[in-house]
Amino acid sequence: MELKYLSRASLQRVGVEGLLVVLSSVPFMLAAMIGDTATPPRWRLAAAGVASISCLAAAFLLLRRPQLGRLFGGLALASSTIVIIPFFESNPITVLLGAVMLIGAGYALADFRPCADGMQRGSPVDRCLQRARWAAMTMAGLVLAVVIVDRGSHALVNTALMVSVGVTMILVMHWIWRRFAPVPAVALIMVNLAAICAVIFSFLHGYFRLTALMVGILVFLVLPDSTQEQGREDRWWKILLSHPARVLLTTFLALCSLGTFLLLLPGASHVEGIAFVDAAFTSVSAVCVTGLTVLDTPHDFTLFGQGLILLLIQLGGLGIMSITTVGMHALGRRMSLRHERLLTSMTDTDHQDLVLSLVTILRFTVIAEGLGGLALAGLFYVSGDNWGQAVWRGLFTAISAFCNAGFALQSNNLIPYQGNPFILHVVAVLIVFGGLAPATSLLVPRWLAGRPVAVGARLVLVTTAVLLISGALFFLAFEWHGALSGLTVADKIHNAWFQSVTLRTAGFNSVDLAGVMNPSCLIMICLMFIGGSPGGTAGGVKTTTIALLVMTFWASVTGRSEVIVQNRRIPPATVNRAITIVSSGALLWLVMVLMLEMTQQIPARELLFEVTSALGTVGLSLGATNHLDGIGKIIVMIAMFAGRIGPMTLFMLLSEDRSVPVTRCLDAKISLT
Repeated sequence: MELKYLSRASLQRVGVEGLLVVLSSVPFMLAAMIGDTATPPRWRLAAAGVASISCLAAAFLLLRRPQLGRLFGGLALASSTIVIIPFFESNPITVLLGAVMLIGAGYALADFRPCADGMQRGSPVDRCLQRARWAAMTMAGLVLAVVIVDRGSHALVNTALMVSVGVTMILVMHWIWRRFAPVPAVALIMVNLAAICAVIFSFLHGYFRLTALMVGILVFLVLPDSTQEQGREDRWWKILLSHPARVLLTTFLALCSLGTFLLLLPGASHVEGIAFVDAAFTSVSAVCVTGLTVLDTPHDFTLFGQGLILLLIQLGGLGIMSITTVGMHALGRRMSLRHERLLTSMTDTDHQDLVLSLVTILRFTVIAEGLGGLALAGLFYVSGDNWGQAVWRGLFTAISAFCNAGFALQSNNLIPYQGNPFILHVVAVLIVFGGLAPATSLLVPRWLAGRPVAVGARLVLVTTAVLLISGALFFLAFEWHGALSGLTVADKIHNAWFQSVTLRTAGFNSVDLAGVMNPSCLIMICLMFIGGSPGGTAGGVKTTTIALLVMTFWASVTGRSEVIVQNRRIPPATVNRAITIVSSGALLWLVMVLMLEMTQQIPARELLFEVTSALGTVGLSLGATNHLDGIGKIIVMIAMFAGRIGPMTLFMLLSEDRSVPVTRCLDAKISLT
């Protein structure tokens, strides 16, 4: 009889085995983190041991002997409760959270139903894959939770985490050995062993948790959803190219990891023994074109290190896949159909003009950065720099501005040039055109001349102009006697315009923002959350998204059932996508704010500004960045990465073609007032 393949629900049931194996180390972590003594008492370690062994037994028996598996699972929950009883007594809030988690775990355990048909257990390869995927996902979440909760970095906690990482990698290697032919299997296993060596090295040198988190996320992103989706003709390395979102996530994460280790090289910095978390923070900030810094770029990094940062900014701004495609085209090589499908999804273009669009992007980028670099080099030379310094500073600033990165080769950013309107306006022009898509930027002269342009481009240009002008007026009005005090009237206007431009996810500042008034801070947070435009290097929820929501609001207020722009109807699906993007961005913003509020002793206003700046990939700060501890830096790194990758990934997921079934359900009447 032919073997039946697993349904998605059945695959998830098999993955529970990997989840429970990784969670078996959690009781020892809880025993170490709870209490004032460095060494947990024996009774707590004994309870942790019982919970750990019971969890392993449940992992082995839950699918084979469900009743017995549930029994051991219940024993694991009971023993874990005994371990954390002292913490319940000292923290009432934790009692509530812990009770909710235990009840939820108990309900999931009682409700768990294995496959009724033994023939639906699927192939051994599928089962191995699901164990590895769930183990990697659980391990990454576990490391993140420990980073947030355990500020003491207990040795027992790190050891338990190390065991979880080792178990996860063993499950991954087991799947590789079952899935691939001997030669690629050996090659992939060697890659896994190299990752394990990197984790062990970081374990011995004090930055283990960040490395483990990166390894867990990368492994989870690389593993496919199911081997059933992979054809026999596929090669092992094509797993990375199986989905646009996976390509985007893995390439950016790999680039962040590579940049971290390059910045740790001895010749990259003047600082001896640069902290791993600081190198990782700088790398993520550069790749995600944010600009938040915990190190002084001109003084702490050598010329080689500054060059690495600039390369990371350029690669992060343009995208590795775009550069690779244009390089293949220049060499006369054709793209595979898979490669072409991925890039059309990632760039939102038709496959006929894909290469032309990417060539246009690179050509526009090179010309804009080149002209901007020449102009800034001359202006820096006139301002007092020698030619060598002026050329390097001009090139660095031009690329950083066009990619909306915000890195500068001055310790106090562009404040020394607040009285030089030429430098401010050249940088502002680069920021604006970098925040627009190249195709939209080329339409600016046509739009200014009053000639008709496409609806999408018109929305982008009108919204951008409104935000820039209103932002400048608000900043000028609120900070006339504040951050702009001491400047001439002309310089106040120049700097207010520049700050309005740089709030569009650029990250440069020409005035000290630490003392801005609360109304100004609120306006700045709103502008940073909106961000730039689709197709550009800026972050945020994008101008078109906000424009659609404003037009939808106005249509509802005026009693119209449809949104019409230039005699064109906006489909309801597009409006729903805009609502989803803004809602998910707001939810992520709230989660990040709460995480920083729980872990950092920093004023709330500064944290709100910091999170918005990180999620919008802006790079401005009211001073909170320099006061973040290791946990805070990791949270902000996650925010920067999510702000850069999240909107693009969510857009691709929402843009996928889906078959919408026709329902015959009656309309629901829901009161909203």
